[in-house]
Amino acid sequence: MPINNNDHKEVLLSVQHLVKSFPAGGRQTLTAVNDVSFDIYKGETLGMVGESGCGKTTCGRTCIGLYPKTSGTVLYKGKDVHSLRKKDLKQFKKEVQMVFQDPYGSLDPRMTVAEIIGEGIDIHHLAKNKEDRTKKIYKYLDLVGLNQEHANRFVHEFSGGQRQRIGIARALAMEPEFLLLDEPISALDVSIQAQIVNLLVDLQKKMGLTYLFVAHDLSMVKHISDRVAVLYLGTLVELAPSKELYDNPKHPYTQALLSAIPIPDPRIEKERDSSRVRLEGEVPSPINAPKGCKFSGRCKYATDSCRNEMPPLKDDGKGHLVACHMVK
Repeated sequence: MPINNNDHKEVLLSVQHLVKSFPAGGRQTLTAVNDVSFDIYKGETLGMVGESGCGKTTCGRTCIGLYPKTSGTVLYKGKDVHSLRKKDLKQFKKEVQMVFQDPYGSLDPRMTVAEIIGEGIDIHHLAKNKEDRTKKIYKYLDLVGLNQEHANRFVHEFSGGQRQRIGIARALAMEPEFLLLDEPISALDVSIQAQIVNLLVDLQKKMGLTYLFVAHDLSMVKHISDRVAVLYLGTLVELAPSKELYDNPKHPYTQALLSAIPIPDPRIEKERDSSRVRLEGEVPSPINAPKGCKFSGRCKYATDSCRNEMPPLKDDGKGHLVACHMVK
């Protein structure tokens, strides 16, 4: 069930006014993440959604220090992620892990599964001896639904779903507290996606994990997330508890995204087609983004104030935040 009251929750990761830009040739700059702020509470799953190119993955990777920030602050357990040194940095890398989108490209094809999972155990000295190391490898294989006999095989011998399970086991072997799940199911068959999502939900309950779940499949995000953040062109436009966001989307962009979710019933889809919210126009270039609201060029409700002034992210008093001049 979604977490509706965060007053007494412990903030594990705090992101404040995060900006991440890349050089784009000449004097031009591409701002992939633009003044984004949010907190992630211990034990919850924050889903992050938006169209391709909206900055979801860049935001997630900057939050865990894989990309240097341009400006802003990211605090993990109160410590600045981008200023960690030596001992603190090593501990952070142990506690914060990532599961990648491509379950094949993220695994070394020259290493056995045991070597892949055991690498982090060795680096952080998490096993007392070889016997303990082997026990831990078997333990994490079992946790993700694989067998001991898989330990001595190579990555090419597995299916896409099994490879992703190996990637999850590799992350778990570090005994983390926080996982960045970067579209972990988008490269998998539809029949396998639900299995991996259910596995992640089960692991979270067993191990007390905290997730940042980056995805574009809004139906899966609804299933796994306590709260959902919606990004558009690098800007956070809405953030709310999962059920609240899906039942009562306030930002026109969020309404369009939810309207596009297909319903597996042709009759309902046909009836719903006439009322579907359709986006018009093209996504603006992040190099030459609009002055005011980034969504103003595609929004049928846009006014002059929308085009000239960036709307602030406002809380309705119940934990539902939205950045839109039209929402009072």
